[in-house]
Amino acid sequence: MNIFEKLPPFTRKQKKIALLTGGVFVLVLTIGLIIALSVRTRMLDEAMTKVENTLYERYHIDFNVRAYSFTGLATVTFEDIEVIPQERDTLAKIERMAVSVRLLSLLFGDVKIGNLALQNADVTLLKRDSISNYDFLFRKQTKDTTVSVEKDVETNYAALIDGVLKQVFFKIPRNMELENFQLSYQDDSVHQRIRLPEAVMDGGDFETSLFLNDHDAQWNLSGRVNPDKQQLRVEVSSEEENVELPFLRRKFGLRVSFDKIMFDLAQVKRITADSLTLGGKWSFDNLQVNHRRLSEDEVVIPEAIGEGQLNIGKAAIEIDPASKIRVKEFEFQPYIKFIPKPDKVVSLSVHTGKFEAQKLFDAIPQGLFETLDGIQVEGKIAYDLDFLINFAEPDSLAFHSKIDDKELKIIQWGNAAVNQLNEPFTYRAYEDTVLMREIVVGTQNPTFTPLNEVASILKKTVLNTEDPYFYQHNGFEEEAFKLSIATNVKERAFKRGASTISMQLVKNVFLNRNKTMMRKFEEILLVWLMESSGQVNKDRMFEVYLNVIEWGKNVYGIQEASSYYFGKTPAQLSIGESLFLSSIIPRPKTGLSSFDYTGHLKPWVQRHFNTYGYIMNKLGQLQDEQVPEAYGFYGVVLEPGLRPPRPKGLIDTTFREIDPEQEAIMQEMERDEARRRSLLEKLFGKEAEE
Repeated sequence: MNIFEKLPPFTRKQKKIALLTGGVFVLVLTIGLIIALSVRTRMLDEAMTKVENTLYERYHIDFNVRAYSFTGLATVTFEDIEVIPQERDTLAKIERMAVSVRLLSLLFGDVKIGNLALQNADVTLLKRDSISNYDFLFRKQTKDTTVSVEKDVETNYAALIDGVLKQVFFKIPRNMELENFQLSYQDDSVHQRIRLPEAVMDGGDFETSLFLNDHDAQWNLSGRVNPDKQQLRVEVSSEEENVELPFLRRKFGLRVSFDKIMFDLAQVKRITADSLTLGGKWSFDNLQVNHRRLSEDEVVIPEAIGEGQLNIGKAAIEIDPASKIRVKEFEFQPYIKFIPKPDKVVSLSVHTGKFEAQKLFDAIPQGLFETLDGIQVEGKIAYDLDFLINFAEPDSLAFHSKIDDKELKIIQWGNAAVNQLNEPFTYRAYEDTVLMREIVVGTQNPTFTPLNEVASILKKTVLNTEDPYFYQHNGFEEEAFKLSIATNVKERAFKRGASTISMQLVKNVFLNRNKTMMRKFEEILLVWLMESSGQVNKDRMFEVYLNVIEWGKNVYGIQEASSYYFGKTPAQLSIGESLFLSSIIPRPKTGLSSFDYTGHLKPWVQRHFNTYGYIMNKLGQLQDEQVPEAYGFYGVVLEPGLRPPRPKGLIDTTFREIDPEQEAIMQEMERDEARRRSLLEKLFGKEAEE
């Protein structure tokens, strides 16, 4: 039964009142519509004038429209639109554009696009020398000094991003027809354009194709958008394999191609005014990336999927802990939190739980880590990482990294056969990317020195300067990582690494000399496998290290170094000579600059002797050593044939000239020694003693 049938019938009087009320409402609505229609042209003129003035005053852009008018109740049609930055080439031309707003939304104060039609639109980004027609996008706005600001407005990131999302989705039409749209870019070296011959969106569903230039490449787009629910799903697939995305190689040296990429913003949830969540997923198939700073070879990721949630609060943004990333069969859940103000704070954590180790290596993209290609392992591992840094107080950073690899077993090494370090092998010595010579690391080589034939003091000084906990750690020193990160943040540049002897050994013996971000990750993985496998003991690692590292121009290994500088064998080295040789490991080609024409060390080098002599004495490492004055500084004498020529004229022995190059080396050594001294004191849990 209809609900209206249950209601009692209207009386004659009630019917008259209802009719009268309805008539008045219709009359008011009609009058309002007539008034609105009568003034809408004037309102449109005022709006166009305001847009023209704003673009001219704020961005120095001339906005020209040959004709515009209402062509329906809520549709405005524009003819021959031009956007021309002042004293620049034309940025955009549109032959015809028709746009309508949704009236119901307009009643509630929201301007939402209903329909959009675009014909023959051409957007041209043009750069000649250093002048472009789009530089206004990056121009800073002039602040109005006449307006006084009593206090900073507190930023609410949830409200800010919520506002941006609304503005974006409000401008997405329900229905759209595009005909002949073109976007092009041109500078002194490249000219490319993206063409969209035709595109139709019907009720939020869309499917179209993009073309590079004429028909150099084609990408197919499909998906669905719901502006009211703020949902968006886009899938982009390449018509052909290995087609590079345009613009990127010439501008950034970056090559990117893919078979398919999908992005799905499935949910926008507003919990409170200070809490917003975005949920969805992404995926890609056969993604190929190549950049010289990423990796020497092309990186290929067959497939990857990510799904989860982004939580945005009033003062922080985080990836929800339940979010997942999966590459092949390897899956992990990263947690990242970013607090922009008042201090910039970043926290990161990864807790994998136990998983089959082989899944990790199978997930490594092809071409990323060449030395690990073909590696086979068995057993389960687990990794835990907790990291937090306040950029205003970098010394207080928290860094805890732990791996449970007790079950890990190496079945077959990849291209880097770490276990072969136990046997004689040929080391290829490079200077940058130039092969200097090949060196046999074994008794077949007369310059090879077994570890037990190296002076104990030399081994102590090298360990102290390069890796004091080498015999205790598993390839990595957590405190060194923390100090390295804190130092680099304070210096705002890469001033200090955290390389252990294990890491330096792997870098020298197995890796190329290309300084890329991925090579550093490859080094870390290889060191972990070498140390956790236990197939090469620490003494052998140290022995190989001392026999392959560079000690001067084309001087490799401790025997060549001790003979080259002092005419001695490694077993004959004194404390002073050992301190000197240890000091030049980070800067091997600067060794000769430390000596004057008499063959003695220049005074500024003594700072290194004082620092490391102090450290060894503090650690009780000099009890069985002969310790002369200034830790043997005055007893270090360079071989005659290597000494610089005697300066001409009368020499003032009271004047010690330090040239700019020496001063720079000295200052860097001093900073490095201060950092190392701080690290050692933290490692041993003792306060500095002057």
